[in-house]
Amino acid sequence: MDVLSDVVAAMRMGVPRSARVEWPAPWGQRFPSAPGSAGFQVVLQGSCWAIPPEGEPIPVGTGDVLFFPHGHGYALADSPASPIAESDCDPYAHAELFASASMEGTGPVTVTLCGGYQLDSIQAHPLLGGLPAMIHLPARLGHNTELRAAVELLGREIADPRPGADLVVPALLDMLLLYILRAWFDVSLEHCAAGNWAAALADPAVRAALEGIHRDPAHPWTVESLGRRAGLSRAAFSRRFTQFVGQPPLTYLTWWRLGAAARMLRDSDATLSEIAGAVGYGSEFAFATAFKRAYGTAPGRYRRVGCRPSGRSGQGGSP
Repeated sequence: MDVLSDVVAAMRMGVPRSARVEWPAPWGQRFPSAPGSAGFQVVLQGSCWAIPPEGEPIPVGTGDVLFFPHGHGYALADSPASPIAESDCDPYAHAELFASASMEGTGPVTVTLCGGYQLDSIQAHPLLGGLPAMIHLPARLGHNTELRAAVELLGREIADPRPGADLVVPALLDMLLLYILRAWFDVSLEHCAAGNWAAALADPAVRAALEGIHRDPAHPWTVESLGRRAGLSRAAFSRRFTQFVGQPPLTYLTWWRLGAAARMLRDSDATLSEIAGAVGYGSEFAFATAFKRAYGTAPGRYRRVGCRPSGRSGQGGSP
């Protein structure tokens, strides 16, 4: 996988959920915070206002996309003056992969497409941490055509499910997440030259090093060997990588290795020795020591009970 695909596959968990909702005016709905998740709203028809917990309401038009990467709460309404109904909406409390609903009312109708993704909140990738609480991608003619196409296909599938929809909808939701991130990265690059993951993935030297780490985490990487791959001296590479990624090269390498190990512990029957070798540790003991230091529990126990660390970020250590 390329780095962005790899990152999204690593941080996504479970099956995404989605719903198409018709809102006749007047209406207002609060969507509570959902830690460990990310959500989106797309206006398919009409217009509305996004009301964040802090700051002024934001007008949202047909084709606009809102993305909430940290699961923060927000509200939508036909007007900032409309009463806001409270909700305990939790898309993961229901079995349906996707649903359609029509609210009561007789006024002009706004149609929204919403969805949610479960994320690995413990092994949260720094790419996600650098995103704002809410991303607003306005519809602009000729811009983000892939994103618009995914939205249109998803809306059609949910409005009129046909055979195969149970496979098509989750695939489209994954595509939508990638297209949202791509669109935001394009916007980010227009406003800053360095210091975020949009710039990191656009920088040839840093991207080359990241691709090496992601494609072969078991390789005995050093700052010098990563620098050679990036075409820079050891010192210049270390400075550049840290500037863009927010972590020194070997810190990120260790974090990625242990995150890959945690996923293998959850999702495979590989032995601890096999996992240790797959992520670059010479012995099961060395792997177990590093894993416990990062996750606060031994890998065997993590696998048995699905244990999550308490007060640990899993972001550091030596390789």
